[in-house]
Amino acid sequence: MGRRLRDGRGVLVVHGEHGEVRVPLEIAASYRARTKGLLGRDGIDGAMLLTPAGGVHTFRMRMPIDVAYLDRGLRVVAVRAMGPGRLGLPRLRSRHVVEAEAGAMAGWGLEAGCRVSVETG
Repeated sequence: MGRRLRDGRGVLVVHGEHGEVRVPLEIAASYRARTKGLLGRDGIDGAMLLTPAGGVHTFRMRMPIDVAYLDRGLRVVAVRAMGPGRLGLPRLRSRHVVEAEAGAMAGWGLEAGCRVSVETG
């Protein structure tokens, strides 16, 4: 990723089978923002990037989510669907995690092996 990201907004660019798909992105880079994540929310417009992060849980979440585990180079290691009240297993090579509403990632063409990039400011 090169530069260190800060809490805020940006764009997640999915380089996948549907070409380049641009998705509104919330960035959670501080400990406080990563800890809160999507807890207590009923939805999200786009996706949330937790960085650095190797795993997630959905305790106290109100909605099912898709979770994409990214390696250091922002390549997707794995994508999993998680319902509320679950503990996701950490992925060995995962350095970042993207969360979105359940079913959204398939629509973006985001799947294991594809690459994403993050645009800010």
